Amino acid sequence: MRTFLLVLTVCLLSACANTPIPPANPSMAWVDLETQTGKLVMAERLDNQRLTDGRYFQVPPGSHELMVRFDFEVFVGGMGMFSDPQERLCYITLNYPGFEAGQRYRLQARSLGFNAYARLYNATGKVVAEERLVNCLP
Repeated sequence: MRTFLLVLTVCLLSACANTPIPPANPSMAWVDLETQTGKLVMAERLDNQRLTDGRYFQVPPGSHELMVRFDFEVFVGGMGMFSDPQERLCYITLNYPGFEAGQRYRLQARSLGFNAYARLYNATGKVVAEERLVNCLP
């Protein structure tokens, strides 16, 4: 039974990984996700509605609340000794009132120690919003 569940899980995960990202809708704004200090950043909720594909946000023009899941590692230790890294999971919420149709944005999540941060950049690289709320689990 365990073998069957393992095979089923692997098949489902591989199916998600092979699904191509849809083309950007020109009447919507597109938000790419990235991290340079973490392991994973995924779209979780748009305007408090759970998303089915966590690789991006595609939003109508206007004001929206974005929530991402951000996974990263922290190294802890005492007396100069570092232990194995510990996983940290954070949910970061960000609001932006000015999404424009046909524009691309970039949401970058980053970590510094035990803290998580996020910034939203427009197509020219200008910061247009920063995290409003961060909830982390050890």
